[in-house]
Amino acid sequence: MSGRNAAYRLGCDVGGTFTDFVLYDERSGAIHVEKCLTTPSDPSVGILEGLRPFGSIDPEHIARTRRIAHATTLVANAVIERKGACTALLTTRGFRDVLELRRHVRVTTYELWADPPAPLVPRHLRIPIDERTYSDGAVLRPVQPEEIEAAVALMRAGGVGSVAVAFLHSYVNPENEREAARLLREFAPELAVTTSAEVLPQIKEYERTSTTVVNAYVKPLVQHYLGNLDGGLARAGYAAPLRVMLSNGGLGSTETAADFPLRLIESGPVAGAIVGRRIAETLGLPEVLSFDMGGTTAKACLIRDGALPITDELEVARSRRFTRSSGFPVAVPAVNMIEIGAGGGSIAGINAMGLVQVGPESAGADPGPICYARGGARPTVTDADLLLGYLNPDSFAGGSMRLDEDAARDGIEEHLARPRGQSALEAAWTVHDVVNETMAAAVRMHMTERGGNPRQATLVAFGGAGPLHACHLAAKLRVGRVMVPLRAGVLSALGLLIAPPAYDIVRTHKEPLGGLNEASTGVLMDEMANSIASLLGRLDSEGELRFRRGVDVGYIGQSYQVTVPVDGAVDREAIWQNFAALYREKYGYFYDDVPAEIVNLRVLGELVGGELRLEPLAFAAEAAAAGTRPAWSARERRMRPFSVFDRDRLHPGATFEGPAIVEEPTATTIVDDGAAVEVDPYGALVIKVDLEETP
Repeated sequence: MSGRNAAYRLGCDVGGTFTDFVLYDERSGAIHVEKCLTTPSDPSVGILEGLRPFGSIDPEHIARTRRIAHATTLVANAVIERKGACTALLTTRGFRDVLELRRHVRVTTYELWADPPAPLVPRHLRIPIDERTYSDGAVLRPVQPEEIEAAVALMRAGGVGSVAVAFLHSYVNPENEREAARLLREFAPELAVTTSAEVLPQIKEYERTSTTVVNAYVKPLVQHYLGNLDGGLARAGYAAPLRVMLSNGGLGSTETAADFPLRLIESGPVAGAIVGRRIAETLGLPEVLSFDMGGTTAKACLIRDGALPITDELEVARSRRFTRSSGFPVAVPAVNMIEIGAGGGSIAGINAMGLVQVGPESAGADPGPICYARGGARPTVTDADLLLGYLNPDSFAGGSMRLDEDAARDGIEEHLARPRGQSALEAAWTVHDVVNETMAAAVRMHMTERGGNPRQATLVAFGGAGPLHACHLAAKLRVGRVMVPLRAGVLSALGLLIAPPAYDIVRTHKEPLGGLNEASTGVLMDEMANSIASLLGRLDSEGELRFRRGVDVGYIGQSYQVTVPVDGAVDREAIWQNFAALYREKYGYFYDDVPAEIVNLRVLGELVGGELRLEPLAFAAEAAAAGTRPAWSARERRMRPFSVFDRDRLHPGATFEGPAIVEEPTATTIVDDGAAVEVDPYGALVIKVDLEETP
């Protein structure tokens, strides 16, 4: 495609309930949005179907689309739901049980017995290999072909489709792993092969093995899915390259996603946090709480000083919600956020104590809430919000589906109201309030762990259900300022157009800080940067290549480190001073007489400058309500008239007060009594929540 004909960028975010689309016209700056139900059995089907309406906007948009960016929750869901491939593990003899030994960290402080999820690889498929590499990289015993051939026979008998290779000390010398992988591809070319030296060349045997196994477990599934999607887009006529959102907040190629699918663990949730960061940068906000509530889950991320928080302590499939060490560690860099099983499709019921419980089970897209009239039989948050008057049954999802209010009422009465002796409205409010309290408890913990201050934070709400719940959630969190950006319902898809192509490499390099060879360490980091530059150069030709470097530093003998940024050349004294400051901030103390060491080197590369930018809009101060409708007032605990505003008619400078409902095709914003709204220069609703009168 020539540059003058390539005029569109396309973003597609696949959620558990809805799939969101954004088509951006680079020439005019116009942004078009669409939304359709996700097809859980094969999300690529829903994607291809959801793209069809764009043909009415521009019949030639297919040929003129130059980039397609995609985010998905497929990987995390596959691990949680145990829908990955039958996987085997080749490991050094004597280390067969590392997946079950774990770190022997108590999941909860006062319980002697932990209940982590069962390993993804059963013991009979964890195959010991008589090889050995010393900690200095010297090979004691090389891999023997006959052992790999015997392992292949065992795997074929067990129906294995993917294999992970994680040998001791391969982060220092990957020779034995590479030879094992070569032999596996020779003896069994049908197997998907993953080596730890490629996925995570870092120290810590359990974390490296767990990460490699997760990658192997989902690899065939992701390769099949991306192949279907790539093929479907090609058949539809799209020639633009498909890019996939990675967990670190950057876009990667489908080749990277297919080889390292574990880098997509947070693919869907992180896209929205990127928009939160851009808002924080644009408006100079010191603390932004990004809040994304969709149909299946809610995600929150505290963004401070305009920087996405990155962690390599990510876990997936936790056996206990929000509890560390209860899931599978996936030690790749990812945006640090909290994910809560609370969304519009979260199912409400009565627990053994007679209390209303909401989630984490979700009705999803199929069958969906009762009011979707697609076979759902149990009440959900969306059913409750409809009954409370917060949703317009005739214009839900841009009018693409009509909600059945009578069916929602009948379901809430049968399952919740009558058993508890409540009216249907009271039961609906209980569901709405309980899900808000569930989210508030999780978000409080996230903010506390990261040193956030609710009084200083701005809650940026988006997702299909986020703006509807934002004011009531903010009141519980004692956050006084809520912002609902334009196109809030599909903001994660918009984040895909803002995200830069990016890739990161982490490599173990242990060296005492006191005797650090600054020159050789700098050379190693330059080599890592060159590898990233080569990969990103193949990915995109636009933008300026920028790098962020860091080193993991800890006291010698400690198992945990802090990441110290490295600006410019490697400087031993600067690293020590920054280590002291960061360690003191995190732990409250610092020992200046204990020697420290560098453990890992980190390099992140980004192509910046070619992304979509937010632009201010024309000023027009009037705000006229389109009418009123009855809705539930949290303050007065009754139905009362709410003013209804059309979001398309609200322009920068407009002001109004609650109670009010703001409707747009992809989301509904609820502004309760006592709150005041102003439309900012970028078209966002800025809501001041009255914390003094919070019920």
